Amino acid sequence: MADSSSSQTMRAVLGLRGMIVDGLLSPGDRISEPMLVERFGVSRTPARAALAQLAVEGMIEARETTGYAVRGFTEADVYHGIAIRGSLEGLAARYAAEREVPGDLLDQLDQCVGDLDAVVYTSDEKIDQQEYARLNDRFHRLLRQASGSDMVVWTLERLDGLPFAAPNAFVDSLSLQHERVRRILQSSQEQHRVIAEAIRLRDPVRAQAVATEHSNGAAQYLKLLKSLKDQEIPWVTSPTKKKARRSRV
Repeated sequence: MADSSSSQTMRAVLGLRGMIVDGLLSPGDRISEPMLVERFGVSRTPARAALAQLAVEGMIEARETTGYAVRGFTEADVYHGIAIRGSLEGLAARYAAEREVPGDLLDQLDQCVGDLDAVVYTSDEKIDQQEYARLNDRFHRLLRQASGSDMVVWTLERLDGLPFAAPNAFVDSLSLQHERVRRILQSSQEQHRVIAEAIRLRDPVRAQAVATEHSNGAAQYLKLLKSLKDQEIPWVTSPTKKKARRSRV
């Protein structure tokens, strides 16, 4: 049976994100729908949706006449985006724990945690990266919704546009299989569980503290990438120097 459009989009998102993280694409490199269609075996509509998603995440940027190009940013940009998201999600969790969250929303959070357990603690050799990305994104969207604050939701949605600040920014098709990454994911999953429990138990201090700390998993992942790549991160540019653009279409 053919893949659904959403499945194809996720495959293209994870694949292109992985190419950027692994340094196969550099800042300024041009990318296009045909490139994604050929490389990831998706149709044009999911390819277009994948490009739009990564543009929202701040990893690529639209060019008026050349489609999209990989965005350049500094390592400090990435760490700052991660820290800001952690602070705002901590606030979202606090607001959620302070108010009476509807029971069906609490149940959805618990169900999402259970579904993530099945993915993260699988006995299979490989973690299903598409399912993990889908459920992780769902958890963070439910957390935003549970805050009951339109302003928090609005701000976090715009924060997704900062480079590597979105919840799934470091999820790609290769990295989840690394043992050290699995441990980071399992620690992150336990934090998901504690956040959901703290919201249900109306414990705003604990909810905020754990949700704020939760973003540290992304920072740990970035440090792991540095160690695996001999201290060089190919998609990070010097604040004072820009690389020449190369076409990968």
